[in-house]
Amino acid sequence: MKNKLDFIGTEFRKKLKQVINHLDKSVDVLYEIATKDEKTGLYNNRFFREIFDIELENAKRGKVFCLIVVDIDFFKKVNDKYGHLTGDRVLKSLAKILQKSLRKKDIIARFGGEEFFVLLPDTIIKKAEKIAERLRKKVEESKVNPKITISLGVSEYKKRDNFRTITNRADKALYKAKEQGRNKVVVS
Repeated sequence: MKNKLDFIGTEFRKKLKQVINHLDKSVDVLYEIATKDEKTGLYNNRFFREIFDIELENAKRGKVFCLIVVDIDFFKKVNDKYGHLTGDRVLKSLAKILQKSLRKKDIIARFGGEEFFVLLPDTIIKKAEKIAERLRKKVEESKVNPKITISLGVSEYKKRDNFRTITNRADKALYKAKEQGRNKVVVS
């Protein structure tokens, strides 16, 4: 069978391959821009919402999942004292710690500022609490300079939950962790 491009000259085929390669690279770049946070390389909140909606549909069919909201304690002081470049470096360092400490199936996103969301598919609340505590300890024991800690709020999918209801519960748990002195995990 003849190649569909046999009628085209060799030079034109080379150019066509270059254009196709360039388009492939452009698609990769556009995917990164559309799904990733530029400072941390984690997923952005828009893409996280899409994944969350898929997990929500799975939960409506009997699957379980949990959500962890992570916030850097006193992050404003880091920016005020050391500057925003140091703050950006701290965000990147935290992102690496969190990524290395989670399972491959877990989804982590920078949701804004110093707040991160972690989606734990197929995970019950007791397991999510252990994962959150492991994350807290890893950050506390890390060599990030300046030293940081994190507070975490954990919630589990409940029947008829939506994005707002489950994130509100996790957020309330996060605020309890902060009220209790920070560097804590609270389950809602």
